[in-house]
Amino acid sequence: MRKGISITVTPADRMRLQSIIRDRNSPQKHVWRARIIVLTADSEGTTAVMRAVGKGKTVVWRWQERFMHEGVEGLTRDKTRPSRIPALPPETVDRVVALTNQAPPHEATHWTASAMAKAAGISPSSVRRIWKRHGLQPHRVRAFKLSNDPKFAEKLKDVVGLGACLRAGHSRTRGSIRRPMPWSSASTRKAKSRRLTAPSPDCR
Repeated sequence: MRKGISITVTPADRMRLQSIIRDRNSPQKHVWRARIIVLTADSEGTTAVMRAVGKGKTVVWRWQERFMHEGVEGLTRDKTRPSRIPALPPETVDRVVALTNQAPPHEATHWTASAMAKAAGISPSSVRRIWKRHGLQPHRVRAFKLSNDPKFAEKLKDVVGLGACLRAGHSRTRGSIRRPMPWSSASTRKAKSRRLTAPSPDCR
């Protein structure tokens, strides 16, 4: 046993430790921790304990010390480890949320994780975590952007007007067009075609 570590196993402690070892539903890590203490209480040396539980010296010393300070409860409770990912400052999170609700400065319909990461000075994975935490889904937002062409309005008017004319012409001719009979002559088909409504002058 390491110098400075002294453990005392009471009859009640031994009973609880044996119960953990014999219980088939006990997590294996709890079992070998309990065995370390039982073997130590039976005056087994560190080398013998290491060989029996298949753990290293530092592991044996760690759980001997844990039992010395916290008893059996310390063997069944793992200490909470600090997160490896440091938390982002609230100001950064607020900035990402605010920018997400605005149109991106570049030519795009929505923010991407890479673009937001560059604007906020954080990683794309951090951006995705913020979006997930706040329920933001910018990839589902679609914004219509007008062209920078100075003649865009005039071209749009022509396109819309042409579409309206095509729809109007289709509605006028839909009821008058009939499939020619197999016995119809070429002259008959030409006569039928002349009866079709002429397109509006505005559509020419």
